Amino acid sequence: MTAASKRIASIDVARGLVMLLMTVDHVRETFFLQHQVSDPMDAATTDPGLFFTRLAAHFCAPMFVFLTGLSAWLYANPAGGPRDATGFLAKRGAFLILLEIVVVNFAWTGSFTPHTIYLQVIWAIGLSMLALALLHRLPLAVLAVAGLVIVGGHNALAGLSFEPGGMPASLWTVLEQRGFLLEDPVRVKISYPLLAWIGVILLGYACGPLYARATAPELRRRWLALLGLACLALLLVLRTWNIYGETQPWAPQADVVRSAMSYLNFTKYPPSLDFILMTLGVGLPLLALLERFDAGWTRVAAVFGGAPLFFYILHLYLLLAAQHIAAAMLGVPRADVDHVWQVWLGAAVVSALLYWPTRRFGDYKRVTTRAWVKYL
Repeated sequence: MTAASKRIASIDVARGLVMLLMTVDHVRETFFLQHQVSDPMDAATTDPGLFFTRLAAHFCAPMFVFLTGLSAWLYANPAGGPRDATGFLAKRGAFLILLEIVVVNFAWTGSFTPHTIYLQVIWAIGLSMLALALLHRLPLAVLAVAGLVIVGGHNALAGLSFEPGGMPASLWTVLEQRGFLLEDPVRVKISYPLLAWIGVILLGYACGPLYARATAPELRRRWLALLGLACLALLLVLRTWNIYGETQPWAPQADVVRSAMSYLNFTKYPPSLDFILMTLGVGLPLLALLERFDAGWTRVAAVFGGAPLFFYILHLYLLLAAQHIAAAMLGVPRADVDHVWQVWLGAAVVSALLYWPTRRFGDYKRVTTRAWVKYL
């Protein structure tokens, strides 16, 4: 594999790895829901296996949104010279929002008339892409500063609130305060407040030049490693002394494992600064490291990362069907598993079943001239 192809392949591998981790979390939500986790997870009461399974899934959304911004820069700067990405970003963002409301909600609820419409990660990515469509023509330095200010500063707004029922309260619910946007005639819940994700996608776009063809691979890898280490160093300072960046302070617990759980107990909705520092702090050096590997496991991961939205929709409907079939066979309202290892095994089975369909679609996506296919 050439250096240029490794440069792009590493993005697909990283995206595929987070998709596979996401599958573990969705199997948990489908078959292990009787063991609910709070937001954030309670380090004193949550089983360590469940805690660290959930923690692994924390890396999915930040890395995927960051890579979305990075991929948008690559789209806007192909080998033949710069092109306008506004239309693509706007149409793709609007498509994702529609997909969340119509297709994804049904996959989670199994109902065409759900009592509640949940606006989750696909919705947040869609709106982030719309924001990027408006902002991406600004100088990269401006986008980088804006991303840093949003990611680093939004925690300072945690105590801000507005009178319920008004436009400011609704806007704040979308941006920062997880909750219900509407109650009547249908309930609409914002599960993924938007503001921090706009910051992450801007940072991803601003890092795009690291993946320019003219950038030396060693320089790119060095910068990714340094950025990741800087995130982890800042996290170590902020978190150890509970200075800033997380609304849930940590404290030593009865043993080392529980103390680690308390330390790593970061808020995801909305993602705290510490949450993003941890996930990108690990994810960016991993992205650099992946360029050095060309093995069977990286090629498997790249399959899922090459057609992520196709796999996302397919795995949700497979889980929906599996839950209904298992419940009917067992004669119970809801089928559940009893152990965390069964959740990981279930995710492995789901991924294996969908490997070939995802690979076939990815191959088709690369050769087809049909415009709609690129949206998946």
